[in-house]
Amino acid sequence: MARSSADDLELRRACEAIIDGGGGKQKVVLSIRVAKSRGVWGKAGKLGRHMAKPRVLALTTKAKGQRTKAFLRVLKYSGGGILEPAKIYKLKHLSKLEVVQNDPSGCTFMLGFDNLRSQSVAPPQWTMRNKDDRNRILLCILNICKEILGRIPKVVGIDIVEMALWAKENTTAVSNQLSAEDGRDASAMIQSNAQVTVERDLVSQAEEEDMEALLGTYVMGIGEAEAFSERLKRELLALEAANVHSLMESESIIEEVLQGLEVATVCVEDMDVWLGIFNVKLRHMREDIESIESRNNKLELQSVSNKALIEELDILLERFEIPAEHEASLTGGSFDEDNMVKNIEACEWLTGALRNLEASSLDPCYARMRGIKEKRAELVLIKCTFVRRASEFLRNYFPSLVDLMLNDKNYFSQRGQLKRPDHADLRYKCRIYARLLLHIKSLDKNCLGPLRKAYCHSLNLLLRREAREFSNELRAGTKVTRSQIVWLEGPMPSNQTSNADSSTVSEAYSKMLTVFIPLLVDESSFFAHFMCFDVSALAPSDACADTDKAVSDGINECTPGKIVAQGNDSAELGILNECLRELLDGLQEDFCSIVDWAYKIDPLCCISMHGITERYLSGQKADTAGFVRLLLDELETRISMLFSRFVDDACYQIEKCERNARQMGVLPYIPRFAILASRMEQYIQGQARDLIDQAYTKIVSIMFVALERTAQIDPKYVDIVLLENYAAFQNSLYDLANVVPTLAKFYHQASESYEQACLRHVSMVIYIHFEKLFQFARRIEELMFNVAPEEIPFQIGMSKVDLRKMLKSSFSGLDKIINAMYRKLQKNITAEELLPSLWEKCKKEFLEKYGSFVQLVVRIYPNETVPSVIEMREALSNL
Repeated sequence: MARSSADDLELRRACEAIIDGGGGKQKVVLSIRVAKSRGVWGKAGKLGRHMAKPRVLALTTKAKGQRTKAFLRVLKYSGGGILEPAKIYKLKHLSKLEVVQNDPSGCTFMLGFDNLRSQSVAPPQWTMRNKDDRNRILLCILNICKEILGRIPKVVGIDIVEMALWAKENTTAVSNQLSAEDGRDASAMIQSNAQVTVERDLVSQAEEEDMEALLGTYVMGIGEAEAFSERLKRELLALEAANVHSLMESESIIEEVLQGLEVATVCVEDMDVWLGIFNVKLRHMREDIESIESRNNKLELQSVSNKALIEELDILLERFEIPAEHEASLTGGSFDEDNMVKNIEACEWLTGALRNLEASSLDPCYARMRGIKEKRAELVLIKCTFVRRASEFLRNYFPSLVDLMLNDKNYFSQRGQLKRPDHADLRYKCRIYARLLLHIKSLDKNCLGPLRKAYCHSLNLLLRREAREFSNELRAGTKVTRSQIVWLEGPMPSNQTSNADSSTVSEAYSKMLTVFIPLLVDESSFFAHFMCFDVSALAPSDACADTDKAVSDGINECTPGKIVAQGNDSAELGILNECLRELLDGLQEDFCSIVDWAYKIDPLCCISMHGITERYLSGQKADTAGFVRLLLDELETRISMLFSRFVDDACYQIEKCERNARQMGVLPYIPRFAILASRMEQYIQGQARDLIDQAYTKIVSIMFVALERTAQIDPKYVDIVLLENYAAFQNSLYDLANVVPTLAKFYHQASESYEQACLRHVSMVIYIHFEKLFQFARRIEELMFNVAPEEIPFQIGMSKVDLRKMLKSSFSGLDKIINAMYRKLQKNITAEELLPSLWEKCKKEFLEKYGSFVQLVVRIYPNETVPSVIEMREALSNL
């Protein structure tokens, strides 16, 4: 038999060196070479020997305190044939040891571990060289598990008896071989222990010796199996006969025992009768005791229940009883101011009584009682009566208060006397019934609708009367002279006169807003709280008064500003806004009359009125009393519309002037726009510039378009009209353009147009007087595109002789020609102040053009002499 790799000491030393590094902490029990292959779970596939990989399995142990751990290590060969660690398994997780059945040699087995992460991957298969190596490693694994772990894994595919017989046969040889090769006898001890362990699992040594002795006794003297069977039968009959004989000899003893049993049976029966009698008596006694206890418990329960019932009835009687003073107030009392304390107390009692009789406040058994239902119906009837009486009183009370104020002229503005509306007395009289309204809402919320309408209708009459009287007296008391801005008709108004005439108009509009906008906001806030809307008021106003009185009466009037719905109750806020519309509707007419009156006096007042309105509008947040914001929005829209009408009228006058333009010089709307812009800037006074900037843009755009069209009427004077008017626009708006960005943009636009018109006009004047000179230069430039410069003098009309003739005719009487140029500029210009600058532009442009001509002559006619640019500049400066 070939030597097993398990006996290779070099292999073991190599494994120890790799595993423990020579430290001696881990001991290699067994190391053996195997072949590794991969199988398929649940299927018996072909043994893939062509895929087998050489590996070394090493069984190691490691002592850790009093415990010993066992490992199965897998080592593989590297590229240089050197062993290196590949994998390690803990034997405590070994659950199954299976020999592969589809391997005819029986040398392939698998080890199943219960802690593998992926159970879907087939475990590796280990193939040994022969069955001896297979049995050797499997036996070693089983013994280590038994000795160290105290259990053995499940063995599949091999008989344990076969393993035990193999261990018995091969233990001596293995031990001797190991002892001879190595001085240490650890392997021999392990193999000996393995034999004892396997045999102990099957049958012990003592049992085996007894079985051998017994079998030896029966086998001696037996020749055939039938003779042995006959012998056993005879011995069995002899034993049975001996048993019967012994039973017959003990008959007397048995009879005595039977007699004793009969006596004991009689005693037991007598005792059973007596116990039955006692049991009946005890049962009767127990029933009597239970009956007595039951009657006693019922009496105690009845006593406790009667006491609790009396208490509950007393409470119900208290709820049923209506105090006489409250009943009188609820059913027929007066609502005068002196009786309001009693009425409020009666309302509080009624509210509490109704709440106590609700089904949710009572026990379900009480809620179905007839008395409770009748009492609730009675209280509901009293509630309806009281609410009806209180609502009818308040519906008449609100108009009566307002009628008293309407009939007294001292409450309103009179001729020569402006009177600020004062509602302090009205609110004080209303606050007397504030808590009454709270109780009406808690008793019957639907009754608040008619009351709110009555209050809104009455107060609306008062507010409209106050606004109308105040507006009329405000207009009558404002002393102004009506001034209409006419662009092209009538004399130009001076700035001082215009300011004096219209300054009081804006002040009147501002005073109207200052008096009534806070009043309307305060009235909106007071109405929201007085009429018990579920809102909270923020942003305190300066119009608050009587704080302590308001709080004590249940109404906080000192926070009339931002009104928001509590709990995001948008429906409640919608109802409030509808009521406020009814309360304040119609007041916009008096405000609009002030705006129209101011527009007729001076349309430019719209600028200051728009700014005033915008400031008030920005102070009212999105959740402020809705109608006040709508009123301000409407005023702002109307002011913008009127101002747009004024701007449109100004644009119409510009277009009308364009159709009637026949003369030269500055158009009338150019200087008048400067006056208008100065006045508009005086009205803006730090307000938002959107309105006025839009007006500037529209008017100036129309002005420039109309100017261009007017200039085209006579093509001969197009540039003269443009440069004079653009110059006048710049001169008149120079100061304003430095501070107004919109006007600065148009100022630069006019400046560019002025420069272009000047350049065209100057070029035309120069060309008229030096036509031959510049025509010759232009012809040279045209020829240079197709002809070489040195060939140009040989072209027809371009010879040196032609050049000399042209120079002689152009520069003969140069002083007269220059004087004629100046007179040409002076003749057509109506604005004499523009002539010096225009003449300077003319000289500059002429010198630039002449300089270009001189360069062309020097390049084309290098030997010809022409007057230099310096000489021409001296000739121009002598004028």
